[in-house]
Amino acid sequence: MFYRRKVILAILQAFDGQLPKISLQKLLFLFANRQAKPEYEFVPYHYGCYSFSANADLIAMVKHGQISDDKSSFFKLDSTNYISTLKEHDKKILIEIKNSYGKLSAIALMKHTYINHNYFAVNSVKAKEILTEDQFAKVIAAKQINNSTVLYTIGYQGISLEEYLNRLIKNDVKVLVDVRNNPLSMKFGFSKNQLKTFCANFGIEYLHIPEVGIKSDQRQELNSQKDYDLLFDKYKKVNLRNTLIYQNKLLELLQSKKRIALTCFESDICQCHRKYLAEAITNLPQWSYELKHI
Repeated sequence: MFYRRKVILAILQAFDGQLPKISLQKLLFLFANRQAKPEYEFVPYHYGCYSFSANADLIAMVKHGQISDDKSSFFKLDSTNYISTLKEHDKKILIEIKNSYGKLSAIALMKHTYINHNYFAVNSVKAKEILTEDQFAKVIAAKQINNSTVLYTIGYQGISLEEYLNRLIKNDVKVLVDVRNNPLSMKFGFSKNQLKTFCANFGIEYLHIPEVGIKSDQRQELNSQKDYDLLFDKYKKVNLRNTLIYQNKLLELLQSKKRIALTCFESDICQCHRKYLAEAITNLPQWSYELKHI
């Protein structure tokens, strides 16, 4: 079993084997914030800090019969002592979480996280209702406001879905443009339909333009930067010359939406074709904006 799932089960165990779903997300957030390397990362969602990855694990554990759930709560089913399986530092964190927050209701936990972690309340449907005017004003101030026109690029290699979404949210990206030729991924959250759905939760449009991607059979045997450079030389000479119509459409989209992000897999911009696609767009006659790799 993944260690991160043992953490969830240990939290449930510490709280008498059951927790409201909202409380579990908040407690897991508070737990992860105390870890040097968090098991889960979070986004600002409808009820505050939320981990899609943790929710996916919870769904899997329900399927495997390790926990059960109803409309509002999760329940630990087996008698395994998962607390004993935790690393010593994580055991101490769990004791702190239990002692500090063990008697708080779901609403009280929600309010606590909103007050102490303003950013994660910016999309909450409950913040205005449960916070004072001064507390809510701090949440409003935490919202990312960006009036610039910027072409961003972003890769998802080596980061979680939540970190990826946070980068889009914090830069106030309006449209995510998937420039992969084949928008499938073994990594949770990054196949086309999943990514489109997750982006929609934050008002970010998703657009797939496979024509500006590189086909899989052209991406074989990339073992060095020289191999990548040869691939991208061909991409610039052939693909970019044949896709001017899409480059102009992307520039028009940028002018309309103000902030769009080109996305592909690689974290290293020098090993991804999105760098050269973005640079081709900046060379168009009407370009007068900013390019950022995030």
